This record gives sequence, C-alpha cells and structure tokens, in this order.
Amino acid sequence: MKNKDISYHIAQINIAQAKADKDSEIMSGFISRLDEIHTLADNAPGFIWRLETEDGDDGSVSVFNDPLLLINMSVWRDIDSLRAFVYKSIHIELLQDRDAWFDKMGEIHQTLWWVPAGHIPTIQEGKDKLDQIREFGPTAEAFTFGKKFPSPT
Repeated sequence: MKNKDISYHIAQINIAQAKADKDSEIMSGFISRLDEIHTLADNAPGFIWRLETEDGDDGSVSVFNDPLLLINMSVWRDIDSLRAFVYKSIHIELLQDRDAWFDKMGEIHQTLWWVPAGHIPTIQEGKDKLDQIREFGPTAEAFTFGKKFPSPT
C-alpha cells in the first residue's frame, strides 16, 4: 500500500553526444550560454535541483567512458514546470540550434520518472532509467513528454 502522504516530483536525464571538446570553437556557442541557462533553470518556477560539480558546472560531470557524451539531470516540482522551462523559455533556442553542437543519437537519450519529494536521484539511477526506456519503451517507471504517466500518488 502506498503512503498517501508522500508527494512526488519529476526527475529527468538527458544525454547528448557533443561534436567536439567543450573548449573547441564548434562548441563555443553552446558553452557560452550555459551560465545563462543554468541561472534561468535555477530561478524557474518548479525547479528543485540539477546535477552539477561543486563549482556549478554540469558540463564537467563525466559519467560515461566518452568525454564527449554530456549529461544533464534535474528534478522539478511537476511535468508542467519542466515542460515550461524546456519549451517555453529561452532554453528553446538551445534546442533549435542543437544540430550545430551535437550529433544525432541512435538511441533514446532522455527520460522522465517520478521520485518521492526530497529524493535526489543518483547518476546510476538516471542511467538505469535510460536503460529501462531503451529496453521496454515508455512505462510508468521511465517515460517521455510525449508518453507520460501520472504520479504514483
């Protein structure tokens, strides 16, 4: 039986294959906007947490054997808050220009999942959720904006 007093938040992981090292000219347009986008996220309604190093740089978090495979993870109050940030803020400009900086990935590279309020997902948890959606498609355990599932409560 589920505890009805627990509320849930939405977690997300997104990985991207950079075309070049982050110090390269190719990546400069993306890297130059990171502080702006991080500040926007940090101050966005519904934002709770994002993966970052101690100095606030999520671009330096290396979790895969490929240094050009970048990771972004965050937790938001709800799907609507996350969707508003991703698609209805200046963040959309980065999505529109992503082909300049990132190669197309041959497999699913992002997923959403529900976490109990107060839970900060680990990198391994995010990798596991990517594996789940790749193997089983969208389910209540790992899903997408296009095929979302309601909170467990």
